[in-house]
Amino acid sequence: MREPNANMKIMAKLMLRLLPIQVLLAAVGSVNGIVSSFFATNYVGVDAMSAVGLYGPVGMLVTSIATMLAGGSVILCGKYMGQNQQGKLQNVFSLNLLLSALIAALFTVIFFLMLSFDLTDFLTRDGTVRPIFNRYLLGQTVGLFPTVLGAQLPAFLSLENKGKQTMLASIVYIIVNLILNFLFIQVMHMEALGLALATSLGMWSFVLVEAWPFLSGKTHLKIGAKKLQWRECGDIVKIGFPGAASNIYQTARGLIVNHLIEIFVGSVGISAFAAADNLMRIFWALPTGMLAVSRLMISVSIGEEDRQSLTDVMRVMFRRYLPMMCAVVAGIILCAVPMTRIFYRNPSEPVYQMTVWGLRILPLCMPLSVLCMHATCYAQASGKQGLVHTLSLLDGVVCVAGFTALLIAKLGIRGVYVANVLNGVVCVLVIVGYSYLKKKHLPRTMDDYMVIPDDFGAPESERMDLSLHSMEEVVSVSREVQAFCRSRGVDERRAYLAGLAMEEMAGNIIDHGFTKNTKSHTVDVRVVHKADDVILRLRDDCVPFDPGERQKIAENDDLTKNIGIRMVFKIARDVQYQNILGLNVLTIRI
Repeated sequence: MREPNANMKIMAKLMLRLLPIQVLLAAVGSVNGIVSSFFATNYVGVDAMSAVGLYGPVGMLVTSIATMLAGGSVILCGKYMGQNQQGKLQNVFSLNLLLSALIAALFTVIFFLMLSFDLTDFLTRDGTVRPIFNRYLLGQTVGLFPTVLGAQLPAFLSLENKGKQTMLASIVYIIVNLILNFLFIQVMHMEALGLALATSLGMWSFVLVEAWPFLSGKTHLKIGAKKLQWRECGDIVKIGFPGAASNIYQTARGLIVNHLIEIFVGSVGISAFAAADNLMRIFWALPTGMLAVSRLMISVSIGEEDRQSLTDVMRVMFRRYLPMMCAVVAGIILCAVPMTRIFYRNPSEPVYQMTVWGLRILPLCMPLSVLCMHATCYAQASGKQGLVHTLSLLDGVVCVAGFTALLIAKLGIRGVYVANVLNGVVCVLVIVGYSYLKKKHLPRTMDDYMVIPDDFGAPESERMDLSLHSMEEVVSVSREVQAFCRSRGVDERRAYLAGLAMEEMAGNIIDHGFTKNTKSHTVDVRVVHKADDVILRLRDDCVPFDPGERQKIAENDDLTKNIGIRMVFKIARDVQYQNILGLNVLTIRI
């Protein structure tokens, strides 16, 4: 009955269940990149691939702003869900969409001004590549609105437990993008403009499918602009900026690295780097998806002040995500040559070998990045802004640009690839060093590694954690709850009521929730005694069930039905239910 790792098993099960949707979401843009690169290299030319590479830093800047809004909003929403503050939750959602639309409009104006006055010379001075890049930029401008909005909606759909909508939108996007690339490039010969337009129109289809549940009123979160609390804009930006700062720094890094490649290697180096980078992005969807899941779990755990779940998120990262990532890295390295042939098929061409080396070296960054991204995400959510800014600056620009400047003259394009790996090593050392400085010793536990404040959540002396798998365990656990309350000095009556409430609700979950399907289920029970409050939290992965709604129905129903639920609502001071990321979370205060 007492399982120290039971909570982690629940967390691992949930995180692995959410992972495919988030990976697919992250992979959508990557698949688009591969499709665009395939048509660019095989049907337009190497110069078109250079245009794709030159747009990379520009697109990263747009992504950074979208990431800031999404990251800040999701973390705030996760906290408000954990605290059950529904009004604030709705307010943040509406503010997010409004700010996203304004940002997209601003970028659209800037891009049109750049094209109208021919202001793209700071990106490339190559007379052959620049006109191609301008046409590519024009096509990308059409997709700015769906690009920014498309970065927001998937996270909110995950909070609504509607991840399947994201999967549908992703499939639609890939199909539309592929058809339009064929139409614009092979049929209409629109070249670079066609490459970008296919991407942009594909993003519009993605956003329309994503937005449908919100527009049709089938979600808890509603789109509305009445009585917005504008002061929360500052919180969204404050929380989201450190995570977005990494992308802003990467914009500067991309500009610097592209400039160095153009000087020491030439445009062919930019083409090779863009090809390797676009191929790698399909695999980067895995760590990106991992981070998206962990961000949701971390924010909810912080909102609930659930120390155990917070550390279990990191344990899942180390025990599940990292081994998975290492296996993927090995596969990429082994398949470097056949993957290069997707774009370049002549081994005698310099661009071919440069791309192969990229696919053999760049994958080594990925396990290191999983560690860094999770550490940055937790630091961002917990207010460790100094660490976040340090990691963002090092990872975003200082290390990669610095190591590239040192190595490229001697190693050529391989110097760029090696610089990315060295960047990951430095960032991991900084994370461990931060823990050492705060704890005065190397991290020995997950709490040490994360540097969780001592006063965060309920300490072990004030809480009891149990897991239930069958009805036979319910009565004995009820006794343990009573014994725990008495040991904490709670009066006999409240101790009895706490055990009774736990027995009734846990028994109801097992009796009805466990029988809805053939899957294995667990009820995670936490009892907390803090500030003279006895708090029971029951969490399960069964079908959604709100006892509050059932209690309201039962008020006018047969008095012999739902006796247990009626009783709990009478003896409890407060009962709150939420469905968070597919988990039923019931909180009872006695």
